Amino acid sequence: MAEVHDAAWRNAYRGILPGIDLERMVEKRGPAWWQRAIRRKVAVLVLEVDRHVVGYATLGPSRMRALPHKGEIYEIYLKPEYQGIGLGRRLFQAARSALGEMRFKGLAVRALVANEAALGFYRRLGGDKLVETGERIGDSVLPVVVFGWDLG
Repeated sequence: MAEVHDAAWRNAYRGILPGIDLERMVEKRGPAWWQRAIRRKVAVLVLEVDRHVVGYATLGPSRMRALPHKGEIYEIYLKPEYQGIGLGRRLFQAARSALGEMRFKGLAVRALVANEAALGFYRRLGGDKLVETGERIGDSVLPVVVFGWDLG
């Protein structure tokens, strides 16, 4: 998991986040962090290809309490070499289904405005732009778009 996180984050955020902030964030998410998350029962979906983890999604109750969408996909990442071939869509659909099984009526996901690949991905999946906000990363506050989907 840590290997997927490292590769995906460096690919997604290089040139968007200051290098030192990106490396600090990647460093925090080593194997020990993932072991603690699993012990805390964080909902994690894992995508495997030939018995190798190539992607993951984390999900649960929305951290954005003011929104009507009460479920959230916190993260969804693939190793760069597995992007663009439909696996991200499959992982998203699995996360969406899992949130529906948890009885959430909708789901939200956040993406940095500068991450054009993520914005395009969520738009292609039919996400409605709910709100723009910001997220503090290091010494900066970066603009974020929140997308939402109804789950029925």
